[in-house]
Amino acid sequence: MINALIERAVTHRLLVLLGGLGVLVLGAFSALKLNLDAFPDVTNIQVQINTQAPGLAAVEVEKLITFPVESVMSGLPGLSEVRSISKTGLSVVTVVFEDNVDTYFARQLIVERLQTAKERIPNGLGSPEVGPITTGLGQIYKYILTSATLDAMELRSINDWIVKFQLRTVPGVTDVLSFGGDVRQYQVRVDPNRLVSYNLTLGDLRNALKNNNTNAGGWFLEGAQEQLVVRGEGLIRGGRDGLTDIEKIVLKSIDGVPVYVRDIAEVEYGAEIRQGAVSKDGNGEVVMGVVLQLKGANTNDVIAGLRTKVAAIQKVLPEGVKIEPIYDQSDLIEKAVSTVVKALSEAAVLIIVVLFLFLWNVRSALVVLVSIPLSMLVAVIMMRWYGLSANLQSLGGLAIGIGMMVDGSLVMVENIMRHLSEPHHKGSLPYRVVHAAQEVAQPIFFAVLIIIVVFLPLFTLEGVEGKLFSPMAFVVAFAMLGSLVVALTIVPVLASIFFYGKFSEEDSFLVRGLKRIYAPVLQFALRRRFVVIGISLLALAATIAVVPRLGTEFVPELDEGTLSIRVTMNPSISIEESLRIAARMETKLRKYPEVTYAISQIGRPELGGDPEAVNNNEMWVGLKPQSEWTTTQSRSELIEILTKDLSEHPGVALNFSQPIATRVDELLSGVKAQLAVKLFGDDLAVLEAKGREIEAILNGVTGAADVQMEQISGEAQVVVRADRNEVARYG
Repeated sequence: MINALIERAVTHRLLVLLGGLGVLVLGAFSALKLNLDAFPDVTNIQVQINTQAPGLAAVEVEKLITFPVESVMSGLPGLSEVRSISKTGLSVVTVVFEDNVDTYFARQLIVERLQTAKERIPNGLGSPEVGPITTGLGQIYKYILTSATLDAMELRSINDWIVKFQLRTVPGVTDVLSFGGDVRQYQVRVDPNRLVSYNLTLGDLRNALKNNNTNAGGWFLEGAQEQLVVRGEGLIRGGRDGLTDIEKIVLKSIDGVPVYVRDIAEVEYGAEIRQGAVSKDGNGEVVMGVVLQLKGANTNDVIAGLRTKVAAIQKVLPEGVKIEPIYDQSDLIEKAVSTVVKALSEAAVLIIVVLFLFLWNVRSALVVLVSIPLSMLVAVIMMRWYGLSANLQSLGGLAIGIGMMVDGSLVMVENIMRHLSEPHHKGSLPYRVVHAAQEVAQPIFFAVLIIIVVFLPLFTLEGVEGKLFSPMAFVVAFAMLGSLVVALTIVPVLASIFFYGKFSEEDSFLVRGLKRIYAPVLQFALRRRFVVIGISLLALAATIAVVPRLGTEFVPELDEGTLSIRVTMNPSISIEESLRIAARMETKLRKYPEVTYAISQIGRPELGGDPEAVNNNEMWVGLKPQSEWTTTQSRSELIEILTKDLSEHPGVALNFSQPIATRVDELLSGVKAQLAVKLFGDDLAVLEAKGREIEAILNGVTGAADVQMEQISGEAQVVVRADRNEVARYG
């Protein structure tokens, strides 16, 4: 079959060349349409259910909201696990499905079951809502609003009612979270003495406010030639007029004299009770927006749309209000893609030089080189067909396979050149090319097949490991299949067109020189066979002995250009004290020339995002390119310096990582750390005692850094950040 394929390819050369041209066009089109990401998205199929319960303690949230929601999720098809977090005023339940379950089907199942859960939750305590369709790596863009004249409440209102609504219209954006600032409320501050004097209760006040904030419809009246719509307007107006409307609501009548809300209370603007805040560079609070990407969207295209939309929104904002982007994942994507492109370019140049030096023939070298772009484009076409994104892992497959892509074509061209250089062979050029190609077609086929088979274990990986490494294996396999097709069809066709004239069997000067060196070495090896075998066995034994001392990592570290510092403080700390400590740390960080910004995310937003307490501060530290660093030239050394500088606060624990790395760690273990030890039990005292013992032991392990213990709902966890340099030394 292979021989027939080669013969028909040379016979129908025009069709083969048109097919190659089609691969070029389709490959270029597919490359433009590929989703670009910095890192493979390892998020499993999960649906998050959020429930706000203002004023409810964590114990009541767990008992009255979280448990009813969790209990109705049992038995769902494809269900993997259900986990939850109960915080003061907030319940977050995460339902995880198997990877073969469709995301939208999973959400539909959850919505159906939530109807039952809502019936089990006491009235008025909260209504569960399904979270946005995003992933663990969906926080692709962050911005802050700044103004020299407006306070945090005004900026928060602008973000909630102007910026967020506009950004949600960008294709690929599923939601925008507001973080920081004060949410404006109309607050009725009751005077208890006046309330009692008018013989009223808080229930009366609440009912009056509710009943006087509704509109009513009365259909319409028919006139002589008109139809008049009848409306009853009772909604409280916005702005300062709303305060007046509330003050004028009638609570009761005493002897015909109305009692208004203003008679028993003061009506003013106020801030909603919050569990989170954002500050920047030690200059006080700011309002931040976090853009969540729709699952499966093209990150690069979404960010491009966000940049355009932000520029348009800026023109309509009040004077002095500015939108300042602080985190843009496209920068990381560009760095990742440029790294791979640079590696591919350097490898391609090296291959070109080697081919010219060894083949010593321009035509043959160019024919072999054709296999590189065509094989890559075949891989790109298949990536788009299978829905694989272009990221550091998948594109790394092309970098791994670029040297192997030319193997088949090189063997094919060399054999064709050998046949054409033999003068006693007769026949037309196409006939001699076909005959030479058929001689090596079968070895080429099995050689490529063996390379693909080597990657079979990666194809079988599942879960997070499969999402990380199987795309690379698929890309290598696609590229090798493309190189096989090129070697068996396009290379013989090009040889039958361009390999006219005479070819010489004489080696190039480089090959002749290498042969002069190799010949005596080979003769010595053949004479001293047992010595060579002994040396080989010793080398093998030495290699095996070194393997246990090599460091191991789950995935190579990606320099994201941004540090993530998790600051854990006293559990009972107030939000004001957290802000004070954050401001001091930000000021310290900004004195380093390598740092471009320092932003603290304390606690959590009102709904969505990470459900953290106010004693948790996620600091994002932007860094300049490493070539511009002056304090140190190593990221690990910079982390050590920052750790010493920030550790002045007693009782404050620090954990250094990077935004995406933290997300990946959390998806792997459920904890924002590279290593985690979990203890389960009912006795918190025993858990804490054992946790302290484990913490002390881990602190003595070489390579362990930022070891700290935390307690979460009867579960003690010890989290560890590994020092990668020490791990590499000691394994």
